[in-house]
Amino acid sequence: MAGLVKAKKYDWKDSNMALFGSDTERAVKKASAECEPAWQGAGQEVGIKIWRIEKFEVKDWPKEDYGEFYNGDSYIILNTYKEEGGEEFLYDLHFWIGKNSSQDEYGTAAYKTVELDTFLGDLPVQHRECQGHESPLFKSYFPDGITTMEGGCATGFRSVPDVEAYEPRLFRYKKDSKGHICVREIPRNPDLVTQDDVFILDLGNKLYQFNGDSSSVSERSKAMQWIIKVRDNRGGDVESEVLDGSGVSKSHEFYEKLDSTETEEDDDGDGNEDKKLLRVNMETAESEVVKEGEASLSDLASDDVFIVDSGETVFVWVGANASQDEKKNGLPYAHNYLRGNGSPWRSVTVIKEGQKCPQFTSALAA
Repeated sequence: MAGLVKAKKYDWKDSNMALFGSDTERAVKKASAECEPAWQGAGQEVGIKIWRIEKFEVKDWPKEDYGEFYNGDSYIILNTYKEEGGEEFLYDLHFWIGKNSSQDEYGTAAYKTVELDTFLGDLPVQHRECQGHESPLFKSYFPDGITTMEGGCATGFRSVPDVEAYEPRLFRYKKDSKGHICVREIPRNPDLVTQDDVFILDLGNKLYQFNGDSSSVSERSKAMQWIIKVRDNRGGDVESEVLDGSGVSKSHEFYEKLDSTETEEDDDGDGNEDKKLLRVNMETAESEVVKEGEASLSDLASDDVFIVDSGETVFVWVGANASQDEKKNGLPYAHNYLRGNGSPWRSVTVIKEGQKCPQFTSALAA
């Protein structure tokens, strides 16, 4: 299995949204959706369903790997639910893009997401998620946290690897500001191992869990759960050991295997800009600021398309009386807006007027 390889950092600005909005796209989308084997049975029961894009094809992602994503891939995630006492299915439909996912994979995931939306009768609320900047809603699907690993569809953890050829992998467990545990594979640089978090060093036949002195109970618990899962997947022929932070000698095997001089890339910012309401200008496809600060439903008009920037998530609200061109271009509108303000990695949600989206309602009420 390939080890940690320094890949070109994905540039969200390169994302090509030209597939969307063309007359040809809408004409073939419904027929294509009905012929896509992956969509058969989708949305017919409450719960999460995940697919991965593999060489332009939509493939089921194993349930035991839900919450684990490779940064070289793109995924589609469907959340099917019912309101309390309700009979009808409701949907949140996400596509997740790894930092090193190719532009072709990104485009396929985006297109297939719109296709699945069509297959489900245009009922889902659509979301775009970028690695490391996932929305709170997306994170809520994975109570054990999100694990991001280097590599792509050819990578896996299912069997005991050839120890001689195995390249060790280092993972960091870190709680974010909202209490979600985020797991990320990082370079094996000893300078990145701090007392603030929990780290797992995977040597193939042995797993070390390094508990930083200031790490949280939840970080330690999630790391232990992951170790148990990996040991089960490899048939139990794997040893594990828990190490207590500052008590670990620099001569310990844990540190001996941290010989990488590679440093971690800086994360893109998370936005947190001032709130604003913008109207999409159909003649230019650009966005014009209507209001700074707080906005409300009364500021929206059914004849238009609006962008509501909450400072964390960008919402595209599509009015019921908007033109057909406007209705089918929600994602490109958001993409143009984010590219223009220099933060194209931020979460995007597209809502049609009348759809239920508690996150959007909360953003307006906040």
